[in-house]
Amino acid sequence: MDGKKLEYKGEDALKEIEKLTTTAGDVQYGILKEILKRNAETEYLNKYMNGSIDVSQFKSCVPVITYKNIYPYIQRIANGEDSSLITGQPITEILCSSGTSAGEPKLTPSIAEDLDRRTFLYNLIMPIMNQYIPGLDDGKAMYLYFVKAELSTPCGLPFRTVLTSYYKSKHFKCRTRDPFNDFTSPDQAILCNDSNQSMYCQLLAGLVHRHQVMRLGAVFASALLRATSFLERKWAQLCNDIRTGHLDLSIIDPACRSAMMSILSSPNPDLADEIESICSRPSWKGILCHLWPRAKYIEAVVTGSMAQYIPPLEYYSAGKLPLVCTMYASSECYFGVNLKPICDPAEVAFTLLPNMGYFEFLPLGENGALAMDIDEDEAVPNDRLVDLVNVKVGSYYELVVTTFSGLHRYRIGDVLQVTGFHNQAPQFRFICRRNVVLSVDNDKTNEEDLHRSITTAKKLLEPYNALLVEYTSYADTSSVPGHYVLFWEIQMVDSATSIDAKLLQECCVTVEEELDYVYRQCRSQEKTIGPLEIRVVEPGTFEALMDLFISQGGSINQYKTPRCIKSSTALKLLNSHALASFSSPRDPKWVALNG
Repeated sequence: MDGKKLEYKGEDALKEIEKLTTTAGDVQYGILKEILKRNAETEYLNKYMNGSIDVSQFKSCVPVITYKNIYPYIQRIANGEDSSLITGQPITEILCSSGTSAGEPKLTPSIAEDLDRRTFLYNLIMPIMNQYIPGLDDGKAMYLYFVKAELSTPCGLPFRTVLTSYYKSKHFKCRTRDPFNDFTSPDQAILCNDSNQSMYCQLLAGLVHRHQVMRLGAVFASALLRATSFLERKWAQLCNDIRTGHLDLSIIDPACRSAMMSILSSPNPDLADEIESICSRPSWKGILCHLWPRAKYIEAVVTGSMAQYIPPLEYYSAGKLPLVCTMYASSECYFGVNLKPICDPAEVAFTLLPNMGYFEFLPLGENGALAMDIDEDEAVPNDRLVDLVNVKVGSYYELVVTTFSGLHRYRIGDVLQVTGFHNQAPQFRFICRRNVVLSVDNDKTNEEDLHRSITTAKKLLEPYNALLVEYTSYADTSSVPGHYVLFWEIQMVDSATSIDAKLLQECCVTVEEELDYVYRQCRSQEKTIGPLEIRVVEPGTFEALMDLFISQGGSINQYKTPRCIKSSTALKLLNSHALASFSSPRDPKWVALNG
């Protein structure tokens, strides 16, 4: 992707979208040919293609893979071997995505031009938004962006999240300044590794510029709610800074402090009084509208597991600000955009842009019937995959990508449903991550990991003649930070023995210790997930749960206890049978990867 494509603005950007989607099939063919041309001599592709760049040979010979298949190659590169193992271009960094069942983040290879592709997609957002909401150039955006401390692989490659990579790149730091990317947050606050100092400074900057803010946002809905909770605790401190023109002494990051002192150029008691009057109200319903009265919408990911945060966001905005989800992306690849951003969150559909990578689709069901019949470890016949332009409206698919950076026919793990087409390009609704049952923030806990963790923890009960009869779970996001809740039905084999609170607290900790690296990082370092909770329910509760589902049309022959509860009626039943609640008394162990 050449540099000029980063500069598409306004009408040019919209014309480029039309051009790409009108010729989606041809663009996809060209992308795959270019990938094969560049990567034909790599160890990985050469094993299947013998140096050929023939598209039909690629489709018949290159297998569909999961992370465990490509991981050994990426690990070798991280340890110092040449990028030519998987890609014809130098790998410039390793991105860390969500944790795996092995307990560590996934390693995703990235090449320099990947940043061009990401920036290209970002530059499409405002031209799309301007079609629906005029006047966005007449103010600022209060977007709360954060980085994580980066590490290095053994051979010295940066090892960081995809967003940290972008915010630290010249594409972000040296971006062309225009009215549409005029953020309230100074770059120094965004780039601060200390999340508390970063949050404080970004909120302070947003409050100082409150009458200029036209839009609010964060990458994920959970981060915006975390910011609201932080504001609830710190608003008096923030008001004092504005009133006096002096930054709180807790901000010790030199770059942050310098940038914020420029914003707090003089005392502003009138502004401090306005904010204090709003924040001291007994109810915070609509607080976002009161603090930022010119804001026209909230931008954040509210699809998939983030949909659980829609009700609190609507509460804090009094339902007056549209919730806008603009794009669909992952560490492995950026995929597409929402061409109708001012839609109901439940109706969000993303148009996949055919120049971002080569996309194929593994069918999972048709006509509204989702059949998750292909296990992650099961070999997928090559001829089962469907090309981008040949998917069917209403059908479900798992996304499979081939990238310039060395992922070939890689199963992303996202389940999508086709809702329609824009020209030749399909539009998809994000349904879920395959096998993920619990998620509060960046964590993604699947059923296997949850079962393994509970299997380890329940052994603590055995010396007390206690058995774990049944369990289920849900992600409680009614408060910030959210946390995992486990419902346990325990049977005492010997009525003469008993179990105490400390034992069940240890069970909580043991479950957490067995969950993956990302969960433990969110719990211990970032504090974006609260302590895990076990609610012990009375005997017979899970029989009552089964009766409930059968009464709603389930089959007694096929009933299996759901390992994650989504139904509010089922949740109400479980809570009505709860006898006691126990929470982790300490953080789980977590050690930063040192490469």
